[in-house]
Amino acid sequence: MGKKTTGAGVDLDELPGHYIRRLQQIAVAIFLQETEATGITPVQYAALQTVCNQPGIDQRSLARAIGFDTSTIAAVIDRLEARALLQRAVSPQDRRVRLLTLTPAGQQALESVLPGMRRAQERMLEPLPKAERAEFMRMLRQLVTANNELSRAPTME
Repeated sequence: MGKKTTGAGVDLDELPGHYIRRLQQIAVAIFLQETEATGITPVQYAALQTVCNQPGIDQRSLARAIGFDTSTIAAVIDRLEARALLQRAVSPQDRRVRLLTLTPAGQQALESVLPGMRRAQERMLEPLPKAERAEFMRMLRQLVTANNELSRAPTME
């Protein structure tokens, strides 16, 4: 028979997943503090920035680009569209596909969130010595890239 295991003796401080989850909570809190006046969430920012970078992107491609599941991205887009920050248009090639573009108000909202977003990124990395920040980002990218296919919403490679 196999050895019986229990939760006794497991130290959360030794688990990378525990710290990754905590860092995500902290990152969202910092982002929201720095961008509070805009009312834009981190996921909404990612969506707006991606649509800005790729005007006419379809909803499915947007979801894959930001690592978000396709069923949930529709609600994010609904909220952004209700705020008149982006608009959907029917694809001329496939009427089932919706293409996304920023509205002028969306472009303005994106520009207004950028300073706070940049401050948030700096605050997230601030505890690390400047010389270690690039290495930390390299390791984060390596972990995410190597484990991408394990995600419920893998990004496009």
